[in-house]
Amino acid sequence: MTLPETMCGVYLTRHGGPDALEWRTDIPVPQPGPGQVLVKVLAAGVNNTDINTRIGWYASEVTGATGEGAAVGDDVEGGWSGALHFPRIQGGDLCGSVVWAGKGVTDFQEGQRVTCPINQPRATDDNPVGFEALGSEYDGAFAEYCLVNSADLYDVSGSPLSNTEIAAIPTAFGTAAGLLHRAGVAQGQHVLVTGASGGVGLAAVQLARLMGARVTGISSSAKADMVRDAGAIEVLDRGSPLPEDEFHAVIDVVGGDIWPGLIDALRPGGHYAVAGAIGGPIVEADLRRIYLRDITIHGCTYQPPEVFAALIAKVNSGEVRPLVSGTYPLEDIARAQEDFQSKRFAGKLVLLPPGEEG
Repeated sequence: MTLPETMCGVYLTRHGGPDALEWRTDIPVPQPGPGQVLVKVLAAGVNNTDINTRIGWYASEVTGATGEGAAVGDDVEGGWSGALHFPRIQGGDLCGSVVWAGKGVTDFQEGQRVTCPINQPRATDDNPVGFEALGSEYDGAFAEYCLVNSADLYDVSGSPLSNTEIAAIPTAFGTAAGLLHRAGVAQGQHVLVTGASGGVGLAAVQLARLMGARVTGISSSAKADMVRDAGAIEVLDRGSPLPEDEFHAVIDVVGGDIWPGLIDALRPGGHYAVAGAIGGPIVEADLRRIYLRDITIHGCTYQPPEVFAALIAKVNSGEVRPLVSGTYPLEDIARAQEDFQSKRFAGKLVLLPPGEEG
């Protein structure tokens, strides 16, 4: 197959606002090395992760909510695992097709539709004990092509889901699957999900229901019906008092001021699992409410391969289906991220490279 020498895509040139995103038509098409696969991007999801990385929110000096805090400067360690190398092509949610397999790759052939998890626990010289995340530590899906390690790819050629739906799976459903796994959610348990109308929240509701759990979600009243449609038996309005000693597990992506109430909402012996802090990363805790009630706290970023593989099996069988509320040309990434941050839409927003229709 003859490939172009250059491609369209979006460079993140520094930490900052939308003006830090630069649409380019002269980005060199990457060449796969041993064990790598060149993938043509069919669709790419919009995530908090990419926005948080752009504004430097992961830097330790930022203490505000995701819509408030930012850190800008040449020495900001604003990525998941520290400082980024600029320019960087972001995009942690990928649906693509295999174009070219590098030396030693035998599992994937040209034309297969694929996806991958956003991050892997992989040591590098710059990051000896951390994660490598697609679109953070290495270039991601906000371009016409991207390179992925073959060991990270999963075949979704037979899935009934569309390209845009596949692109809405890895971060939202992968994170949700990891949270539920770490919290030990099982059939018959009662689970509380914060941010239940967002991508991760709706995924957690849907997956917990498939596991046989009873789910209560926290959402705005305007989006409550969508949360119920995903499988929640009850939806609590944001700001409503939470019941105490009720839930076997709390799945949280919000943090912030409601955090003490989330701990109190757990039954003795309950599990709290967190993978986000859109309401703010700094919380106030009464340690007695944790240790006297045998509460277990899980910080969740990485999904074990068997957890992500089980999720992809559900994707390929059509058991799960994300809510995609809108698609945008990749060139309109700033508008898509603005709409995403507005919280007007439930579920996911997805970007389409030139020539792709989702």
